[in-house]
Amino acid sequence: MLCISEGFRAWSVNTPVTQSWHDGNMPSDEIVGKSKQEAFVLRTLEERNIRFVRLWFTDVLGFLKSVAIAPAELENAFEEGIGFDGSAIEGFARISEADMLAKPDPSTFSILPWRTEAPGAARMFCDIAMPDGTPSLTDPRHVLRRTLNRAAEMGYTCYTHPEIEFFLFKERPVLGERPIPVDSGGYFDQTPAVVGHDFRRQAITILESMGISVEFSHHEGAPGQQEIDLRYADALSTADNIMTFRHVVKEVALDQGFHASFMPKPFTDHPGSGMHTHVSLFEGENNAFFDPHEEYNLSKVGRSFIAGLLRHAAEITAITNQWVNSYKRLHGGGEAPAFANWGPSNRGALVRVPMYKPKKENSTRIEFRSPDSACNPYLAYAVMLSAGLKGVQEKYELPDSRESVALPSDLNEAIIAMQGSDLVRETLGERVFEYVLRNKRAEWNDYKQQVTAYELDRYLPIL
Repeated sequence: MLCISEGFRAWSVNTPVTQSWHDGNMPSDEIVGKSKQEAFVLRTLEERNIRFVRLWFTDVLGFLKSVAIAPAELENAFEEGIGFDGSAIEGFARISEADMLAKPDPSTFSILPWRTEAPGAARMFCDIAMPDGTPSLTDPRHVLRRTLNRAAEMGYTCYTHPEIEFFLFKERPVLGERPIPVDSGGYFDQTPAVVGHDFRRQAITILESMGISVEFSHHEGAPGQQEIDLRYADALSTADNIMTFRHVVKEVALDQGFHASFMPKPFTDHPGSGMHTHVSLFEGENNAFFDPHEEYNLSKVGRSFIAGLLRHAAEITAITNQWVNSYKRLHGGGEAPAFANWGPSNRGALVRVPMYKPKKENSTRIEFRSPDSACNPYLAYAVMLSAGLKGVQEKYELPDSRESVALPSDLNEAIIAMQGSDLVRETLGERVFEYVLRNKRAEWNDYKQQVTAYELDRYLPIL
């Protein structure tokens, strides 16, 4: 397995588990002037006959972008970056400042296991920079890193663990036609008629070969709906892993003759697809959310973090749930959270506190349940963590678990809540904040002008 990733901490243990150089050998310093990670990448490309290196990054809306370079160009890419026209990428740059640089992060290097024919291919995530080398303020990865740096200044490291739901369809849906699920299975079903288990097995095998650890997988509640849960990692690695996950799932679906979709709610009569995310803060080796003397063993830090999420929930919803269709999931029943509330066992709450396991203090965490699996994970985690950290910093008091406030009922309400939010503006930065608002307003205006199938079916025969 060839992947260089940062350490991750498993909730099931009390000591950190470090994942690093998977071949067991630290690279030598024979490539003068290069970091050990860069040297490892360059050596591996030669040893494994890798001739295509894909540099990945996302636009502001969370769509994966890629440019392939030859290995001979990689040394220069590490040092100077690869130039591209940022004005052609959603939200990145105005025409007057189009020149931008993609600088590969060697810690994210991984061989693409589905490219089995020779020569092979690999990928790395990139940080986006301006021509003078300074970070681009519109790079979603930089937005999240900036938030994590603020957490570090407060003494915290943020760890996350997402439960990612999605649908498998028999074929790519045709416009105007209902998608057809690959099976009629339900929650946890394991029968010969349910094809999802073979799909999940192949997807998980590929993910783990890329250094992405999977904790659980199962059939979800709706026909054709799947869930795969990634193991606990630092928040930036998790966001990278989610982007890889979505790409792998679509690749495997294509290979098996299916179509995978992360659309929040493709069916009126079935639950939508969420991305419940478990979160905890650590101070060194200690879980800052754990206190054996408090109810639910949840510390004051943990309680204030939840209070921050609740107080700022409406403001951040346009980021965690950025599509018109997202609100069909939030207010469409099932276990989706329609209100900003919390509880220890309420699976319809916005924030759930999982049961504490004795002698596993590091497993103390909270579960934030509103994000869907079609969000931009870098921006979603940035605003989510900012809201929680604001609660910690300002020592917000946790309200009674019986109190609740409705989340925005549609994208327009979410836009209105976001546009007045200092917290979201400061977290995203002025440029990303204004771009998201412009883009979401345009989406809402386009949506509200549409004549839907519901209107035609209901009114055309009688009016």
